[in-house]
Amino acid sequence: MRRIDERDIIFSRMNYRKGSPEYTDYYKRNPEKQSIDEEFRAMPDMGGKGTATYDPLISPLVNACFEFLGDIKHLSEKTAKTSATDGKIDSRSMTARIKGIAQFFRADLVGITRMHKTYYYSHRGREPQTYGEEIDNFHKYGIVFALEMDKSMIFRAPQLPEAITVSKGYIDAAVIGMVLAYYIRELGFEARNHMDGNYLVVAPLLARDAGLGEIGRNGLLITPQFGPRVRLGVVTTNLPLDTDRPTDFGIAQFCRDCEKCVKTCPGKAIPSGPPGEIDGAKRWKINAEECYRKWRALGTDCGICLAACPFSDDIPKSLVDQIKDSETARKEILVRHNRKHGIRPYIKEKPPWL
Repeated sequence: MRRIDERDIIFSRMNYRKGSPEYTDYYKRNPEKQSIDEEFRAMPDMGGKGTATYDPLISPLVNACFEFLGDIKHLSEKTAKTSATDGKIDSRSMTARIKGIAQFFRADLVGITRMHKTYYYSHRGREPQTYGEEIDNFHKYGIVFALEMDKSMIFRAPQLPEAITVSKGYIDAAVIGMVLAYYIRELGFEARNHMDGNYLVVAPLLARDAGLGEIGRNGLLITPQFGPRVRLGVVTTNLPLDTDRPTDFGIAQFCRDCEKCVKTCPGKAIPSGPPGEIDGAKRWKINAEECYRKWRALGTDCGICLAACPFSDDIPKSLVDQIKDSETARKEILVRHNRKHGIRPYIKEKPPWL
């Protein structure tokens, strides 16, 4: 699979300021993206006045969360300390310890995969000081963890409670990743925390291959336990660990039948029909620009596709275990979901504390 260039990610592109070296370089090489990016820059900022969900007392909470994340992201990468172990590590017991630490700090799912260079971006693009740097320092293992996001908050998408629980998920993942990375460096091994605003890797790819779930039609990791209602964290390291295997519980088959995210996406950014061959892999690909356009208009990260996915609600494990091979089980899940929620769940009222 072709490596993704972080400079092409919409969040990177929104950081390029007119007249800056990165702005000039990027649009010289990608002139076809300049017009739509300028269109987005002319729209209200995320969480700002003029967006559909703006609230002068609540919107700043989301902005505060991401400002905090921005303030700590420079701590993601530090030099390992002198080894306290003389390099003698039993990978089996260390794997159990790492997973236990992650779960103690409230990760809901944890897996480990052997790293491959295609998991990494090819070049950095998020910050002016690292713009265009080639990524060529690859660690051997990836520790991937998922945190469940509050169902009642996600079911309020695309309103502000959805954005609040998403930002909380990024904070929780950042903290767990920091603890793991700091701990591993104390043992004398390299470790890097990949967190919001400072990723070198594409987290869903690692999560898929670490056995946490599969990537669905909406481009998100879908777990058997929580569906796409998770935030992901990653720590890469050279600490010897035992790896997990990918899981195939039938999301490709289910997404072919379901298409609820297609029907409810306000930006019409999620493709219908079967997956196609894209960049060397058979998958679905969302229209990132049309998705982001709705984010800027709404003032939140929307989240309707998370709320609409039947796997975001409770599904009996007996049915989940059958979806790969049983059309009857897939239909039963959809019938149950339609009976309970219609096209998708939606909670209109704010939580009492908001």
